[in-house]
Amino acid sequence: MLLKKFVPALALGIAAVLAGPVHAEKLSVAATPVPHAELLEHVKPILAKEGVELDIKVFTDYVQPNQQVADGHIDVNFFQHQPYLDSFNKEHGTKLVTVGLVHVEPFGAYSTKIKNIADLKEGALVALPNDPSNGARALLLLQKEGLLKLKDPSNILATSRDVVENPKKLKFRELEAATLPRVLPDVDLALINTNYALEAGLNPLKDALFIEGADSPYANIIVTTPAKKDDPAVKKLVQALNSADTREFIKTQYKGAIVPAF
Repeated sequence: MLLKKFVPALALGIAAVLAGPVHAEKLSVAATPVPHAELLEHVKPILAKEGVELDIKVFTDYVQPNQQVADGHIDVNFFQHQPYLDSFNKEHGTKLVTVGLVHVEPFGAYSTKIKNIADLKEGALVALPNDPSNGARALLLLQKEGLLKLKDPSNILATSRDVVENPKKLKFRELEAATLPRVLPDVDLALINTNYALEAGLNPLKDALFIEGADSPYANIIVTTPAKKDDPAVKKLVQALNSADTREFIKTQYKGAIVPAF
C-alpha cells in the first residue's frame, strides 16, 4: 500500500525536476510618465500572466530613453513618434526600429494670457519644442491655424527659418519640450506635447486653444534594437498594448486627450 502511494509521488517529483523552475522573462521599458508609463502599468499584470516581468524605467527627457536602448541598457522604449525616431537615428547614428503603434497624442497650443487665438497680438512670443521633429510639428500646426506659412507646407523637419509668411510678426523661442508648461506665464503661446501637458495638469480638450485632429500622423511607437525586434517578450508587449482591453482603457482614462492608433 505504501509503495502504491510512493510511486505516483516519485513520478510527480521527477517531472517537476525535469521541467525546472518557471522563471518570468524580464523586459525593461523606458517611458515618459504620462501616459506612457501609465499604459505600461496597465498591461503589467497581463504580461505577468504570460511570463513577462515588465520593468518600467521612467524618464522625463526625450534623449536618454533612446540612448539607453541603443546602448543595450534597456530593452525597449515607449515615448516618441516616428519622425522623432527618424531624426534621432540620423543625428546619433543609431539604428533603432519601430515594432508597434499605440496611440496618438494630439499636439496643442496653450496660453495663460488669451482665451481665443483671435486675440493673439502682433509680435507675440511663441514657445516651440527645440527638437527638430516636434518643432516642425508645432510650426505645421500654426500653419494649419492660418498663423504662418512655411516654404514647404509639408516639411516635417521645418524650422522657424522656413517661415515665409508671418502676418502677426510672431517671435519664436525654442525650448526643451519638458519645460514648455512651466514657461506658459512668460510667453503668449506655447505649443506643448500632450504627455507634458497632461503631466502639468492641463486638459488638452478643454485647455488647448487649438489642437491636432485624431488623424495626426504622429502616432506614439514602441521602439527597440534590430536584435530584439523579434524577441517573444517584445511581441507580447506589443500585443498587450494593442489589445481591446488597452483600447478601452485609453478611451476611459484619457477621454479623448489621447486616442488609440491601432
